[in-house]
Amino acid sequence: MPLRDHFHPPLDNKRSWEELHGQWPAMLVINLSNKLPPRYAAGPHVHLGAYFEIDVASYEEEEATPFSMGGDGEGGGVATAVWAPPQPTLTVATDLPVGDEYEVRVYDTKHHRRLVAAVEIVSPSNKDRPEHRSMFVAKCAALLRQQVSVSIVDVVTVRPFNLYGELLDSMGQVDPSVPAEPPSVYAATCRLQRADDAWRLETWMYPLGVGRTLPTLPLWLADNLAVPLELEASYEETCRILRIV
Repeated sequence: MPLRDHFHPPLDNKRSWEELHGQWPAMLVINLSNKLPPRYAAGPHVHLGAYFEIDVASYEEEEATPFSMGGDGEGGGVATAVWAPPQPTLTVATDLPVGDEYEVRVYDTKHHRRLVAAVEIVSPSNKDRPEHRSMFVAKCAALLRQQVSVSIVDVVTVRPFNLYGELLDSMGQVDPSVPAEPPSVYAATCRLQRADDAWRLETWMYPLGVGRTLPTLPLWLADNLAVPLELEASYEETCRILRIV
């Protein structure tokens, strides 16, 4: 069956998009398990909200401790005071940019679990605000610089943004196959490869559409080794398990 619209009626009234996004990475891992060479291992990774937890107790007000203002030549302080920092140059209420992560990570277990490929399933929060889009793009760019193959799968129909295009724009590149009005749902694989003392960017981009079959992307494990990332098979199995029709 083709791609459904998980963000509009009637489907969004029956099943939550979070169910699809939460289950799909696991089905991709199962699908890849029969294709990856023995030295490679894939695992799902789902992380919601903030990227770190704060120990609130560490920010509780503590008793001021005097410090030495000088010495007497024998290691002893001659005066103590409580240092008062200057007033901040900016004080403003703000939210820390956070984003959900729905992904599959593939590691080379022969080289200390080196990350070689990442499949990023875009969530609505990755596209809803400029700072969230910038954070997603920066993450993908950082992975590429580490020679990690990055696949982006975006089935979010409620945000008219193309993060693949924004990723290329951040690198000063343009994909001539993408129309002037880039599709808001798409799938793409990107990788950086060293060739003739220069870096070469290679991409595979496929527009998606509700009612259309999902493509198979190349998932690069090494410069000369790729396995098929079968989006259609894993998507359909996810929908079958979750009874999404």
